[in-house]
Amino acid sequence: MTWKKMLYFVLTVVIAGGSALTGAFAGGFAVYKAVGQNQSAPSVNVPLPAVSSTTNNPAQTLVLNSTDVETAVTQSVQKVGPAVVTIVGTIPGQQTIFGQTSDAKVSGSGFFISDKGYIVTNNHVVDGTQDVTIILSDGTEQKATLVGTDPYSDIAVLKTDGTVPAVATLGNSDLLNPGESVIAIGSPLGDFLNTVTVGVVSATGRSIETGNGYQVEGLIQTDAAINQGNSGGPLVNLAGEVIGINNMIVRGSGSGAVAEGLGFAIPVNTAQAVASQIIAKGYFSRPFMGISFQAISPDIADAYHLPVKWGIYVSKVAPNSPASDAGLQAKDIIVSINNVKVDETHDYLNMLYTYKPGDAISLGVLRDGKEMSLNITLGESSHT
Repeated sequence: MTWKKMLYFVLTVVIAGGSALTGAFAGGFAVYKAVGQNQSAPSVNVPLPAVSSTTNNPAQTLVLNSTDVETAVTQSVQKVGPAVVTIVGTIPGQQTIFGQTSDAKVSGSGFFISDKGYIVTNNHVVDGTQDVTIILSDGTEQKATLVGTDPYSDIAVLKTDGTVPAVATLGNSDLLNPGESVIAIGSPLGDFLNTVTVGVVSATGRSIETGNGYQVEGLIQTDAAINQGNSGGPLVNLAGEVIGINNMIVRGSGSGAVAEGLGFAIPVNTAQAVASQIIAKGYFSRPFMGISFQAISPDIADAYHLPVKWGIYVSKVAPNSPASDAGLQAKDIIVSINNVKVDETHDYLNMLYTYKPGDAISLGVLRDGKEMSLNITLGESSHT
């Protein structure tokens, strides 16, 4: 068993995209393969809808009876539905020792965020695809191109030069409270276009371990039914504003317990920030050190007789990288960032990504049994 497989499992997480994509997650959700490749992008203004202020006063969306609820749901669906698209991608077949495998079709959902033809969806919906087609709510098919992705946040942006039937209004996910009614719109299994399900915000600020050295944080939890193919579709409030991007469901735990009604969405404020940079530069800026690494957990430490229970084992340092310039070496173990220890509640990548390119940080490093401090100025990377 590899070190990555030994790291994990607390939850069995199912991506709400096509089944052909789930293998990329080693049985769970992994939006991102971590090890210092390249990445980059400064913040700039782009033609996206401004965050709406209509939900600043929660009383504005308060409904008092079932008729009001039904009317609000219907009106919200009528408002957002035309902006929702089904995304169908083709993953080219791979050459094996037995010959060429067949191309694979994958599907998910997305929605227009600009009248310029920009569509936001999940990275895992389009990851590895070569050709992408979108299907509008009226069944019309159009070609789309991939503008860019950010695997860590699981956000991708597509663009079509065809018809834009409607643009979704983006709300303010920071104002969400548990108990608020929400609507999920998407195409489960890729066959049932613009399916509508209704539920509530079960919780906000949820974190889920990915098994790749970091957690997905700040997620919206909802009991609105989400299935494979719903990935990338909007989670909508009763004001007809998108407040989240549906991206995963949890079906059970390692104990065999089966759960229902555990869906998760990326807050729209996060998605908008990422999409804005992708549209402007084709990528989203992340801090970059230039290392390949393996996360250390107690099981790994015991198996390989390592001197610490938690940390980051540096397997390779890229030449002329920020890590190389700082004096980091292969076989070093990173145990802290700015005096915050890497442990079960502080994942390395989550801590690293609180900083931006150009920031100077201090690394606590264990080398040959001795702890030292190295100062590093983070570079900019457009990849994980």
